[in-house]
Amino acid sequence: MSSPKSSAISANVIAKGLAFGESPRWHDGRLWLCNWGTGEVVAVDEDGSSEIMLTVPAVLPYSIDWLPDGRLLVVSGWEGLLLRQEADGTLVTHADLRELSKSPWNEIVVDGRGNIYVNGGGPAPASGEHFGPGTIVLITPDGAARQVAEDIAFANGMVVTPDNKMLIVAESHARRLTAFDIAADGSLSNRRVWADLGNDYPDGIALDAEGCVWYADVPNRHCVRVREGGQKLDRIETDRGCFACMLGGADGRTLFIAAAEWRGFEHMVSDARTGQVLSAAVAAPGAGWPSYASGTR
Repeated sequence: MSSPKSSAISANVIAKGLAFGESPRWHDGRLWLCNWGTGEVVAVDEDGSSEIMLTVPAVLPYSIDWLPDGRLLVVSGWEGLLLRQEADGTLVTHADLRELSKSPWNEIVVDGRGNIYVNGGGPAPASGEHFGPGTIVLITPDGAARQVAEDIAFANGMVVTPDNKMLIVAESHARRLTAFDIAADGSLSNRRVWADLGNDYPDGIALDAEGCVWYADVPNRHCVRVREGGQKLDRIETDRGCFACMLGGADGRTLFIAAAEWRGFEHMVSDARTGQVLSAAVAAPGAGWPSYASGTR
């Protein structure tokens, strides 16, 4: 018996002219995202107006989230540093990750207890490869950093469930979402396939209040909502690659999608400005971490 087909949802373009939007977060009533290739962190209103919030000393990859006290964190991928923005706007080193990796870091999520998870990194890539097997590191509130998972097949988006007991990570090259149990000390265990995605390549992900995950997919040019076990429920088709997604808006029921034309790794830094932000109304609000409910942990 074949599985039911996912239902289609339409999206509207609300912002244009970005390079590559990544690591979108709903914060203080706006969508914040990293504009890869420019070093900018940009905030976009629902009407599409935008503002450059800061420029970071990284071109790509870099990603953002917030500490429970409201200070912004920025992962500077190639530099191997987790940066923190102070009240006066300056960026200082929150954690030095260089000893834990020979490859660039990618995504970040801060859970409801203030534990920080950063993925990517890992061993140096093999000859001809862009990335080696990825890892996940934990930075605890006292500043200690340690590796808590390894052999991630191109680590991308991460979410933590509202009870702070499960982390889900997109393994893009394995075409799956993988789950870990989170222990009281932040360690990860009981690794398992949360959803096998068939021919899809998950990039950024977002968790909703029904326990489903939205994932962005670059080569297949869509965002898909999937249930644990792999049933695909809803989809949004686009005319360019979907790099990341985030639930936000006043009630958390708007899915924002960062999309751009993909021309290969060698052309990621260029003058092309094909990046867009799209929005779509969805039924279930966001949940867990990253959270659309800014300031509540």
